[in-house]
Amino acid sequence: MSCRGLRDGDWLTAQRQALKALGVLEDSIYTDHGLTGTNRARPGLDQALAAVREGDVLIVPKLDRLARSVPDARAIAEQLAKKGVKLALGASVYDPTDPMGKMFFNILATFAEFEADLIRMRTREGMAIARAKGKLRGKQPKLSEKQQKN
Repeated sequence: MSCRGLRDGDWLTAQRQALKALGVLEDSIYTDHGLTGTNRARPGLDQALAAVREGDVLIVPKLDRLARSVPDARAIAEQLAKKGVKLALGASVYDPTDPMGKMFFNILATFAEFEADLIRMRTREGMAIARAKGKLRGKQPKLSEKQQKN
């Protein structure tokens, strides 16, 4: 059985080390630089999903590296199940065709989505506080007021 790995985000070195510790070969690690789990259009993810074959296991260090919403996680899990591919989150393998595996996967996906929602909420709150203090002014215009009037 071959193993394929996927990772993206800011924790590249730690994720690469985690995947290697799980037995993923360097040439089987797919990356998406500068993209978050909330972005479904990710070339590295697409390459990993295209590379896996029946009997493979797609290894992801954590579920939030794969998807941040329950519908997206389910869609990816269904795509893997149709190909006969299992999903490993860290060292735990989840078989989406097994009722227990499906339940655990859905619970983990719900928590990953909840965590992403909390991060967005805290970010918005922090930005609102910074804006109120005058420390967050947004993107500055490239043209001066005089240039804009012309």
